[in-house]
Amino acid sequence: MIIERNITNLIEETLGKEPKIIILYGPRQAGKTTLLNLLLQKINQNEVAIFNGDDLRTQEVFSQAKLDSLKNAIGSKKYLVIDEAQRIANIGLSLKLLFDSLKIKIIVSGSSSFELANQINEPLTGRATTFFLYPMALGELQPVLPDVSLNSRLEEFLRFGMYPKVLSTDGVQDKERYLFDLVNNYLYKDIISFENVRKPKKVVDLLSLLALQIGQEVSVAELSKHLALSKPVVEKYLDLLEKMFVIINLRGFSRNLRKEIYKTSKYYFTDLGLRNGLIRNFNPMNLRNDNGALLENFFLIEKMKDLNNSGRFANFYFWRTYDQKEIDFIEERDGRLFAYEVKWRNEKTKPPKEWLENYPAAEFSTVNTQNFFDFFQKNLHKTE
Repeated sequence: MIIERNITNLIEETLGKEPKIIILYGPRQAGKTTLLNLLLQKINQNEVAIFNGDDLRTQEVFSQAKLDSLKNAIGSKKYLVIDEAQRIANIGLSLKLLFDSLKIKIIVSGSSSFELANQINEPLTGRATTFFLYPMALGELQPVLPDVSLNSRLEEFLRFGMYPKVLSTDGVQDKERYLFDLVNNYLYKDIISFENVRKPKKVVDLLSLLALQIGQEVSVAELSKHLALSKPVVEKYLDLLEKMFVIINLRGFSRNLRKEIYKTSKYYFTDLGLRNGLIRNFNPMNLRNDNGALLENFFLIEKMKDLNNSGRFANFYFWRTYDQKEIDFIEERDGRLFAYEVKWRNEKTKPPKEWLENYPAAEFSTVNTQNFFDFFQKNLHKTE
């Protein structure tokens, strides 16, 4: 089953306007190629030139930034599509030359903003619009599975994540095999491909450590000691993993109040299937001790997906004071604050007194397994 992604409408709106360069970022296996194919089905195929950045010939043509060669490659086409464009050196200059000369519509995708953004940010200033594609979102599943209770599938989502291939695979062993392959092949090979990563095994070890610390404040010094790497190297690897769309860095929220902690970080995963594959743990929820952390991670990433897919923006933080008062997530959106405490069990939770005193206008909600999906459906788009 092919599920049309919510972000498709935003991309189509941009394509329907004046010529523009569209950049589509997202992790490997999130469905970028499928989305591109669906977009192309709505365009006259005779007007489209399609290339793949993994192809050596494509790399040779588009890395030279020679206008005559580029024109010969695409001919009289009105659309240019390049998948995995981060593999092509000097791709930003080549796209700039083509766009300024021919005013064609260009779509490029990349599974690493680290490589692609470095090459295109300056050359394409004012010419490009960026979109992000995450693994499947809850809001994309419900319309195509109206008779299926998402609540009954919560454990499945927490164990195996939301990659399109995982959701379309029925057997538990097949899901596990796919996710192990994702970790051992795609992820590891991507890490090896970066020239500034001298010890790729250490990066995987770093990810495994982060996988065991979901929802906890992370000490770079402790990670450095455990991995026998310098702090600058660990920080570089953390930044790289963010730009590969593997992890999400959450900083502490503060309005410069004396007791608030804001310089530390928590890390979450873009997909829980990948996270569980890293630590080789797909056990049922009744055999786990990380249930709360998984639900916390799932809530955050689904929030981020929903906002992204609807073209809205927000900042996310955690909140904690030096005397251990804390709230899992703070969402800063439209000039307002929304606080969320995520609990595995259905427990009544009140915000800390310090939070109420300093942020009386903020909304506070408790999310748990009993109200998780109802909360999303009713409150996720609340902006009043």
